[in-house]
Amino acid sequence: MNRKLEGRVALVTGGARAQGLSHAQLLAEEGADVILVDSVSAIDTIAYEMPGPDELDEAAEQVRSLGGRAITIESDVRDGNRLGIEVAKAVDQLGRLDIVVANAGVLGPTGPSWEMTREQWSTVVDINLTGVWETFRATLPHVIAGGRGGSVIAISSIAGLRGVPNASHYTASKHGVVGLIGSLANELAQHGIRANTVHPTNVRTPMIDNPGTAKLFRPDLEAPTLDDSAEALRAINLLPVPWVDAKDVSAAVLWLASDDSRYVTGASLPVDAGMLAKHAH
Repeated sequence: MNRKLEGRVALVTGGARAQGLSHAQLLAEEGADVILVDSVSAIDTIAYEMPGPDELDEAAEQVRSLGGRAITIESDVRDGNRLGIEVAKAVDQLGRLDIVVANAGVLGPTGPSWEMTREQWSTVVDINLTGVWETFRATLPHVIAGGRGGSVIAISSIAGLRGVPNASHYTASKHGVVGLIGSLANELAQHGIRANTVHPTNVRTPMIDNPGTAKLFRPDLEAPTLDDSAEALRAINLLPVPWVDAKDVSAAVLWLASDDSRYVTGASLPVDAGMLAKHAH
């Protein structure tokens, strides 16, 4: 079977679970070796639980079970110095780097913009935007040095294309990612490297499957679950689903990582069950 990414090496941030793990698994299924990056520690102002070291190790084992080599890096994407050192070691071990998926992101406490604290704002923007820049700062020299072209992909959000109330820190950070990728598409084209964003609607992962986010959609309930929010979430999509699965986003990531999209760069690809089209009218 001719696998789309045979012989290539990918790096995925936020790779210990949820979307990041799904991306890593699909890239490995298609022949890639994978460098998995995750902070595996609690983050101030983020109420839901972060993955632990065991989950990162298990993610690497899942990549290996699919036939790929796997290296783990325990690093917060905000720590650019550590990220740079560890990425250089991993690339030296695997011999190359072709694909970068900047997936790591968080959603902090929500509410009106003027009621957010500076710390709540900074945590989200530093991880979701500056952390993406730090990821590319650590990885792009290696992709360029390979001289084989490549593909870099940032996971933004529908909130990167529309204003979402009560989540201005998240919305601003995800809009910023679009601008960053637009600049990179122009800077990297001379090296044959493509740069694109993916924009999911709600994805059922711990980022939204927690009491705080459920309360955002069902403030009328004392202790709502995500399932309690399903009707409200379904109402914001055109297609009759409340959320998409991580694998749906991964399919878009694979397409952008592979030669199937060899002439696509600077694009914003929605995986949104029609949310953008619905909000446009």
